[in-house]
Amino acid sequence: MPSLPQMPSFRGPQRTSPPLPKIRVPTARAIVDCGVYVDGKRLRGHFTPQQALAQASESDDCFVWVGLHDPDEGQMADIAQIFGLHPLAVEDAVQGRQRPKLERYDNTLFLVMRTVSYVEHDIHAISEIVETGDIMVFTGPHFAITVRHGEHTGLAGVRRELEGMPEQLRLGPVSVLHAVADHVVDSYVDVANSVESDIDEMEEAVFTPASRVGIESIYQLKREVVELRRAVAPLGPPLQSLVQNLDMPVPKEIRRYLRDVADHHTSVTEHITYFDESLSGLVNAALAKISVQQSTDMRKIAAYAAMAAVPTMIAGIYGMNFDYMWELHQPAGYPVVVAIMVILCGLLFRSFRRNKWI
Repeated sequence: MPSLPQMPSFRGPQRTSPPLPKIRVPTARAIVDCGVYVDGKRLRGHFTPQQALAQASESDDCFVWVGLHDPDEGQMADIAQIFGLHPLAVEDAVQGRQRPKLERYDNTLFLVMRTVSYVEHDIHAISEIVETGDIMVFTGPHFAITVRHGEHTGLAGVRRELEGMPEQLRLGPVSVLHAVADHVVDSYVDVANSVESDIDEMEEAVFTPASRVGIESIYQLKREVVELRRAVAPLGPPLQSLVQNLDMPVPKEIRRYLRDVADHHTSVTEHITYFDESLSGLVNAALAKISVQQSTDMRKIAAYAAMAAVPTMIAGIYGMNFDYMWELHQPAGYPVVVAIMVILCGLLFRSFRRNKWI
């Protein structure tokens, strides 16, 4: 048979819409603060990063501190071009969610830290307990750049506190690195104390007699402790490298301060390890308690089933079709049989109650 001619499409010609152009966000939108510090004191006025670096390069005791929040690739590229940052470090700063580490590119140090924040919650609810973020710090001969990802752990308070200590700022850009690291580790301590309170409350609930404990809430707390440990523990080697590696461009006085930060970090890491062990014990205790509760429930069910079996058996016997049965045709037969059922059930109930089955 002859083939039919191809009919035209009712949809019309297919058109592909061109991709929308990417709108470039100005770099200034990502800059939280930009300050120039001379001999430990901040210069008055507002500076762009180019102006600040030009001002800081005029003197050896001068540096610029630029704070960024969630910069995109284009914004971070502009900052990298101004301050001469290495492309690999810039890529890590844009992506975020990096493992804590310390890298050196010539005279530039790049420190990555994970930030943590405690979320208020009901101890028996299944919810997030610890939020995490990132803070990266670049330090060079005349600059310090902090890059923050996440809505918590702001650095405005750190800047104000550090500006109140000119003798600290005179030590150069690495003083900013120490102040930020100290702030992050202090937040670790605060979160660890809050988690410890949750664990103590959970222990009290587990070991309180006749209390009902949801095993899911313990598993949730244990998972959050694991997340906290992953954020906190890897920062130890970078801090130790800053303290012990004499080739790092870190002043001697800053090393002393960083040693104290490293000690606090070691202490909080040990506490978090203890939390994990405690929660493992709580899981085992909760499972054992649930098993005991189930055994108690089964004993109660068996006791009530035994009491129900007595009247069931007697009613079954009298339900058989025999003419000659005891008290079958007596007027008091029904009350007597019911009384016997009640007496036998009462004796069983008394026996089970004495043995603490019910």
